[in-house]
Amino acid sequence: MGHGECGAYAGHGAAAGPGGEQQVTLRTPAELADALPYLLGYRPEDSIVLVALHDGEAKGRFGGRARLGIPPHTDDWPSVAQQLAHGLVTGSERRGAKPESMVAFLCQDPAGGESARDVMERLRPLAQVLRRACGALDVPVVEALCISDGRFWSYCCPGNGCCSPDGEPMGLPGTSVLAAAATYAGLQVRGTLRELRERLMPWETAAALQQEAALDTAQAALVPRILEAESRVDVAEETLAVVRRAMERFAAVPTMAGTLDADLRDDELIGHDDAATMILGLQDRATRDRAAEWMEGDEASPALRLWRALARRCVGPYGEHAAAPLTLAGWVAWSTGDELEAREALAMALAADRDYLFARLLHQACNEGLDPESIRRCLRAERRGRELPTTTTEAGAEAAPDVAEQPGEVTTAVDASPGDMASADKACGNGSRRRRRSRPERSPDTRASRRSPGGPAQQRRPRSADGASPGGRRSARAADGPSGRARARRAVDGQGAKPEGTHVDEQP
Repeated sequence: MGHGECGAYAGHGAAAGPGGEQQVTLRTPAELADALPYLLGYRPEDSIVLVALHDGEAKGRFGGRARLGIPPHTDDWPSVAQQLAHGLVTGSERRGAKPESMVAFLCQDPAGGESARDVMERLRPLAQVLRRACGALDVPVVEALCISDGRFWSYCCPGNGCCSPDGEPMGLPGTSVLAAAATYAGLQVRGTLRELRERLMPWETAAALQQEAALDTAQAALVPRILEAESRVDVAEETLAVVRRAMERFAAVPTMAGTLDADLRDDELIGHDDAATMILGLQDRATRDRAAEWMEGDEASPALRLWRALARRCVGPYGEHAAAPLTLAGWVAWSTGDELEAREALAMALAADRDYLFARLLHQACNEGLDPESIRRCLRAERRGRELPTTTTEAGAEAAPDVAEQPGEVTTAVDASPGDMASADKACGNGSRRRRRSRPERSPDTRASRRSPGGPAQQRRPRSADGASPGGRRSARAADGPSGRARARRAVDGQGAKPEGTHVDEQP
């Protein structure tokens, strides 16, 4: 890729790759800027994006991508730049090859009377810090672009008059070479991350008051039963029965094209009492593990819609309870190949409860590009174990089948080695059935009785008074919201502490 002048970029190979697949060449900064949503699968906002390039001696081939929110405080920029560069380089090395170079993007629209050019100048020091951080790892940034309000600037422009000081206008969406190739290949841009997160955010309408009251009632009735070993199994069966009925209703109603209309229609398929029963029941880890078995085939789509709907019902002081449905939504999305929604849902689960181990491990595994089949294999084995009939011995006593039926066994297999999701595959015996020694009943991992400090009056946010629909239109607040504590919870486990407002998305 060129560095001394604006032009002559070879971004993705020449004509055809080694396997015969069609490749696209990007020659200008304008084509790079237009290609960014197709590289990520969505349109980034308020983001630093790094894209790794390989085959530096030939034509640059895109590798891994990493995104991080732009920190509002400039003091955080050096540590954020180092973290992002180090994460992408080490992630690329883990997948087989260190990048030869990088392309950097800074994406932010004007605010508070700024112009797009003001944004570009304000972010110029961030671009320099980012270039130094990559250079310190011997991976030069060969192009750095600022994209703001439909225009772009190159920070690598030599200033010889080849670029306008007011930036260059972005092309019409979908008109670039890469856009045409992506359309031909059936790839789509998903909109923005904010739009995706809104599907998982709790209601802030008048209906939220009714849902909160139903959650209060369900908590008083279910929590004592969940905490008692004798009634815990009964609560699990009752919860899963309600889940099955809800999934049947979702399966009978096909999905809609528009996300807002689809979510409003899904919200109408669940009553407040049923939603409260499912949310409280899923706080039990063994119940959640069984619900995670609806992860593939015809069950996956209604399950994902249901988990999204339940996350939206975790209103007011019940925000922490969203960790369970958000984790299930992230798991089903990952299991069905939607890594973008998986990462966002799992990050939101960690924002709701940073100690939710299942979400943390799934988030790490998804970011590292591991195969979800290891987890699916465990869950299939658990399901088969329950479906197998028990046998009767000569003495007339019932004998358990070979496949483990211990509550929470799947999570135990997954949680056995934090940071190494491949251990789930080993714990499941590569899908083979084997006898496991029974273990004493563990105390329930339940958050059913945990509520945010301060009580409902302090936690309740302003809501619309129209109450026209059970869901209504939710506020467009970002998932990292105003709370620094919630933002810090989004840190990828093992990556070290991140400044407020940051969240790494790494894609292979």
